[in-house]
Amino acid sequence: MCIRSALLSVLVLAACAGGPPVVAGGHATGQGAAPVAASASGWVRSELYFGLGSEEGGAADARTARIDEAGWREFLDREVTPRFPDGLTVFDAYGQWRFRDGEAPERLRTRVLVILHEDSAPRLADIEAIRQAWLRATGHESVLWSRHPVEVSF
Repeated sequence: MCIRSALLSVLVLAACAGGPPVVAGGHATGQGAAPVAASASGWVRSELYFGLGSEEGGAADARTARIDEAGWREFLDREVTPRFPDGLTVFDAYGQWRFRDGEAPERLRTRVLVILHEDSAPRLADIEAIRQAWLRATGHESVLWSRHPVEVSF
């Protein structure tokens, strides 16, 4: 299980580095190329976008309250890692979001959580549970969820 976890983590990091996708059953390129060891079908790439607070730092209401690094790590440890212990990737980002009653978009510090997982009811329920936990913890209006089919290889 540890080898699978390590391979999944490497795959997630490699996928984020760019370049052409690895196709299940394909071969590596370059000198000494070897066939891909194992492949899996029926997987998706889920991206969750979490607003961490206003870039301007001036908003006092809960919807743009700053979430500090310790709060983010605690959320990751409590809600995400137990559901997806084999690996994930987090990006620091910048985003804009217009609140339902807002006239102009707010500029927000953002974290993008990327998880490659099986496209199954239990995994999708885990993603939704993470979203709902964030909304309860922060009082935010939304967590964007983007989901795309992927071909993965371990």
